[in-house]
Amino acid sequence: MVQRVTFRRRLCYNTQSNRRKIVKTPGHNLVYIYQKKLGAISKCGDCKNKLHGIQAARPRELSRLPKKEKTVSRAYGGSKCGNCVRTRILRSFLVQEARAVAKMLKRTQKKKKTRKTVQKVTGKKR
Repeated sequence: MVQRVTFRRRLCYNTQSNRRKIVKTPGHNLVYIYQKKLGAISKCGDCKNKLHGIQAARPRELSRLPKKEKTVSRAYGGSKCGNCVRTRILRSFLVQEARAVAKMLKRTQKKKKTRKTVQKVTGKKR
């Protein structure tokens, strides 16, 4: 006849937090071993893809892990993927360039205006 196995905790319903496996002990008894929930893999904040090099763990376990297992040595290490960081850097660089070009155009237009006003007042051409 098969040995009966009883729960070791109070919860008797088949829920996600009550997953278990039957294991035979060295004393030849069958007992339940409770299995922990799997940790979610961290995802990129922008594109929602999985982040490489970061360990998947439950929140409590994550707090106990060393820093090198929670981040990558890069700007936005544990929250953004490499492609998103690259696009951010490119975008900020291009915005800076656009500002510089706009500033330069404004300066040249201002010089042209001052030259025209000088020509009208003096009547001389340079």
